[in-house]
Amino acid sequence: MSMQPARVEFLTALLRGWHGKCPRCGAGTLFGSFLKMRSHCLACDLALEPYRADDAPAYFTILAVGHIVVPLVLVLERYGDHPPLWFHALLWLPLSVVLALYLLGHIKGTVIALLWAHRIPAPKPSTGSFDSSA
Repeated sequence: MSMQPARVEFLTALLRGWHGKCPRCGAGTLFGSFLKMRSHCLACDLALEPYRADDAPAYFTILAVGHIVVPLVLVLERYGDHPPLWFHALLWLPLSVVLALYLLGHIKGTVIALLWAHRIPAPKPSTGSFDSSA
């Protein structure tokens, strides 16, 4: 007889996803490498394949990085006596890349946990064949 796993609180699942852990058990990892999602949790055998994040993490990462970097650029322009463009490039490009790389995995884990918590699997592809002759 298999036991049903205990219900997980919504915020707990999101925090586990943020840390790259399985949203159900918190023990297994979501990713096999940097952003490659595992097919299932190694600890509790939760199927992770149905919960695909697709483009949402990239969108939210761009949104977050933009909302962090742009105000800083404007503050520097206003109070920094208008530094030259090379200074902006030297400062903001590496910061943007580092922030994006840091946030992308965390946001992807959170989106996967959000999809799992709300039981929203990816739609299954249609099994019908496409017939172009009409």
